Amino acid sequence: MTSRPGRPKDSLADWLLLRPEISWPSWRGASPVSGAPASGGFRNFFMATRGERDSEGTAQVLTALDMAFTDAEQGRPLTFALMAKWQRAVLGHDRVGFRTMPAFAKGGRERYGLAPDTQALFEHCLSESLQPDLPLPSRAARTYLDSLFFHPFEDGNARAAMLALAFVLAREGVLLDQIHPLQTTRWADDAEGATDLAVLLGILITAAERRPSRGRQS
Repeated sequence: MTSRPGRPKDSLADWLLLRPEISWPSWRGASPVSGAPASGGFRNFFMATRGERDSEGTAQVLTALDMAFTDAEQGRPLTFALMAKWQRAVLGHDRVGFRTMPAFAKGGRERYGLAPDTQALFEHCLSESLQPDLPLPSRAARTYLDSLFFHPFEDGNARAAMLALAFVLAREGVLLDQIHPLQTTRWADDAEGATDLAVLLGILITAAERRPSRGRQS
């Protein structure tokens, strides 16, 4: 799509072109641990980034996080309907659906277009969170970026992306006790940034596996 003068180009279109061309890194990490995954790292992240400035919103996203971890323990597939269930808890209302208009982020510097098949494409991308020939850090990174750049909801997409990331890791029994290193701006046309995110996730997963007593909830 050619952008009009003064109008941001379609960053979702950029991501969909870039996505299949990314050379995702290999990974030789520790085996997933047994037992219920801990939400400590994600819980601390949401509390630190939202904290006292939005105590009600923090409580809501923590409720959604608990829901995501319960769904992960049950081995559910990642779908838009599942994410919408979490998002209802995040936003505190029942009317949550796929956005009906183009969306904007980063102060209007990124625009995410909307076509008749956008939701179906998003569903397909979410299903690839189980792609068997791609390492877990890359699958988790890609799902996180899918959620950011499809921007499926009218509000709260950064939180939705983090919940999807937590779910993909937890579904395979992976514990993370550090989340803050992930907090940086991501761009839809940045292939190197996407691979760097997968590498960083691999490092955080490996580090958490070496600190099982810190990764687990008491």
